[in-house]
Amino acid sequence: MVIDQLDLRLKDWVSTITGGILPSLAPPSDAPAQIEAGVSLYLFELSTAPVPPTPNGTRRLPLMIMLNYLVTTWAKEPEEAHRLLGQLAFAAMEIPDFEVKLDPIPLTAWTAFAVRPRPAFILRVPLRLERPEPPVRLVRKPIKVEVTPLESVSGIVLTPDNVPVVSAYVTLPALNLSERTDGNGRFHFPAVPVEPRVRRLNIRAKGQEQSVTITGSESDHGPFVIRFNIQEG
Repeated sequence: MVIDQLDLRLKDWVSTITGGILPSLAPPSDAPAQIEAGVSLYLFELSTAPVPPTPNGTRRLPLMIMLNYLVTTWAKEPEEAHRLLGQLAFAAMEIPDFEVKLDPIPLTAWTAFAVRPRPAFILRVPLRLERPEPPVRLVRKPIKVEVTPLESVSGIVLTPDNVPVVSAYVTLPALNLSERTDGNGRFHFPAVPVEPRVRRLNIRAKGQEQSVTITGSESDHGPFVIRFNIQEG
């Protein structure tokens, strides 16, 4: 529903309540001499409105605003204008979506309308805009789950003189894995994808770094022996 559709709904509602009076959507004005009685239903303000949550969050939340109508009446006799105004106010209170505000209308508003102050109320009506759900793409093929077999990779880091390099920092950069060598210079990665077979290892110790390439795994030819050249400072 858009605003003009809500206008038509409210005009029909006023006509039903008042016994056939078709309200004006124009600002309040002095009553024309040839009209016995009338109603002004003037939309003068839009305001925000809370949106109720959608159950389970399964749908897009609608957009909602509040339309604030200034409701005034006129008639040749003041008593008739008052009767119409009260009739409309109480009828609006019976509708759950409608809200009647009875706060005084500022005198500056009547000055802007160029009319004398008169009894009135604010009718707040929610306007809700539903939003279509985004299209859901159908899955036309079964989901494939690929399982990658794992293996262990072990090695030992030694100096050229066969001295174990203790607490060396050994990394597999491609897998973001790291281990430290133990007291015998050994390291062990328990779960490494079998592919690719060629892997690069980085070794860092005593402020120095070295990269080596290994092929296969421990199951192929035992723990790797890596010679780490330590340059004496």
